[in-house]
Amino acid sequence: MSSHTPIGRKVTLNDIAAGCALSRATVSLVLRGSPLVNKHTRARVEQELRRQGYVYNRAAANLRRRTSSSIALVLNDLTNPFFAEFAAGVDQTLGEAGFVTLLGCTGESATREQAVLSSLLEHGPGGIILSPAEHSNAHEVLAAIGTQAPLLLFNRELGGAMPEFAHWDQLMLDNQHGTRLATEHLIARGHRRIAFFGGHLDSSSCRQRHAGYAQAMQAAGLTIEPHWRIECAPTRLDAAHQTHALFTGTPTPTAAVCYNDAVALGLMLGLNQRGLRPGKDFALTGFDDIAEAALGMPPLTTLSTAPRERGQQAAQLILQRLHEPQADSRKTIAAVQLIVRESSCPPSTT
Repeated sequence: MSSHTPIGRKVTLNDIAAGCALSRATVSLVLRGSPLVNKHTRARVEQELRRQGYVYNRAAANLRRRTSSSIALVLNDLTNPFFAEFAAGVDQTLGEAGFVTLLGCTGESATREQAVLSSLLEHGPGGIILSPAEHSNAHEVLAAIGTQAPLLLFNRELGGAMPEFAHWDQLMLDNQHGTRLATEHLIARGHRRIAFFGGHLDSSSCRQRHAGYAQAMQAAGLTIEPHWRIECAPTRLDAAHQTHALFTGTPTPTAAVCYNDAVALGLMLGLNQRGLRPGKDFALTGFDDIAEAALGMPPLTTLSTAPRERGQQAAQLILQRLHEPQADSRKTIAAVQLIVRESSCPPSTT
């Protein structure tokens, strides 16, 4: 009897079992990673799987066992290196635990967020890690995922009231304390006219970071001029385009606390285009400490959030929720650390 599968027909477990002269049950144990199968038998089955090109339908197997081997990760901006590093940390930890990461990006669109969540749920993930898009709210997320799917919110809070009956955990950054540290650092360097640059105030993380900046300014008895608050998308390109807004009113600032590293690096480009030298003629700080921050010209003073470690932490928290589905909801605040580099110079004397 031939062990070759006819062209056009899907390879089955029976085909694999016949090809290596083993039982279907043994082949199934190998596919499920069972420790009951010895290494020689496992190698024999795996060789036959490759030879016949068998594709394991893990989704169907999960459905039969009422389990899942995947976690959905939905991010608001994959173009930001911070989220790329965060995603790498998530994927590493989930992979070590035997899970696959299902990745989706919303591009800061709450409407797109609904579509991405609904689509990923069709694959039956065991849980969801969500960094919300701007303007997304708890009611819309609840409508998309229902009450049963475990959810971990990262980086931003959702608008509207959190549903009491949903076990939604949170992993947030210590945004307010971080920007207070950055502002106090600039004040200690001798700056008195400090702007807050970038982000949108309808984002919870931006509101918190602006609040930390305002606290430090007020504690030092310093005035905050209205034109020192410049809103822009938290991207390098938009920050570069909005640099001119820092210098449209008087008095002009001598330093800026930036919403994130992408904004700070974009501001550096904008300053250079105006003939101003970042770290010489104008001081600035970032927030995140992405890998590029230390390589900027000049190297960027920033708040380290350890994005890859935060991704690992997020994965650990969602896995913990899967093991403890009835535990009370948790809110975790990750500490940040001020990293001083050359961009936060004293005020220029020229």
